[in-house]
Order: sequence, then C-alpha cells, then structure tokens
Amino acid sequence: VQLVESGGGLVQAGGSLRLSCAASGRTSSTYGMGWFRQAPGKEREFVAGINWSGGSILYADAVKGRFIISRDNAKNTVYLQMNSLKPEDTAVYYCATDVRGLVRSRISEYDYWGQGTQVTVSS
Repeated sequence: VQLVESGGGLVQAGGSLRLSCAASGRTSSTYGMGWFRQAPGKEREFVAGINWSGGSILYADAVKGRFIISRDNAKNTVYLQMNSLKPEDTAVYYCATDVRGLVRSRISEYDYWGQGTQVTVSS
C-alpha cells in the first residue's frame, strides 16, 4: 500500500486547509485510516481516525470541533478538513492505514504510512 498526502501549505491563523491522502497499490476499502502530525522537536501525535465504513470516527482533543476526517472509498482517499487553524497546528501531517479496518489512535496500530505534507500556520 502506498499513501500520498497532499494539500499542505502556508495559511494564516483562523484559516482552513483540506488535506488529502490517496492510497494505491494493494488497497482495500476495508482499511481504517488515520491522520497524525509531528511538530519540530516533538513526538508524532494522533489527530484523527476513521474506520473502514466511516461510521466510527475519533479525534484528538486538540482538534475536536475544528477538524473533520472523512473518506471516499470509491476514490481510495481520506480527507482532513482543518478549520480555525492555530499556529500550534503547524506540523508535518501524515496519513496511515490500519489493515484491520478499525479506528485507532496509537502509532503502533497502523501498518502503512505516507511521507507527510507540511502545514504551517502563521500568527
């Protein structure tokens, strides 16, 4: 499975961005998907996760109410709509997939990872 993130960039505080993660290769609409982020000097952290059907979603407290995760299984793509962005949201954002199809929050529970896309929020 190959995962390619896109949609990152520079945005002012209060703005919005939508990240996309396209899966290719040995793909399956039954995989769970997740978004993580890593800021400079910090550990990678969970942002949001969605199960294979989209019926179960989990968010980190830091983004709850501002970010929305969704998926389009016909396109093998997962999205992260990020609203009301803050400077502390600045990080490299990674998508990952869990072949068991569940919604997960731990790094160790994901099987494949993308290369990441940079999101920078200016104050």
